[in-house]
Amino acid sequence: MATISSAFFIGAAYAGDASGTWLRDNGESKVKIGSCGTALCGSVIWEKEAAKQGSVGKRVFYDMVSEGDNKWKGKAFNPEDGKTYTGTMTLNGDKLTTAGCVLGGLICRSVTWVRQ
Repeated sequence: MATISSAFFIGAAYAGDASGTWLRDNGESKVKIGSCGTALCGSVIWEKEAAKQGSVGKRVFYDMVSEGDNKWKGKAFNPEDGKTYTGTMTLNGDKLTTAGCVLGGLICRSVTWVRQ
């Protein structure tokens, strides 16, 4: 059991940490990403025009599980159209790129976030 635990922590040490608060590249919203069980989840915590958008408190990233160093795959909810897509998150330094995809990943829309 100790060997398995040690191997888990060694592997986790090489992966980036996407946890934290992120500002969308257009400055319109912030999400907070953190652990939810064995995955990562993210919810909207601020919007520039909260009364107009109404997304504060909504979970927009969930079931994001590691796909290797600095990459996670799960689901992404788009408050703009009310639909859930296959989602990915890719960490590169203090920038996080998220994408929601359809048709098995053939069509994707991505957004860049900056760590706050």
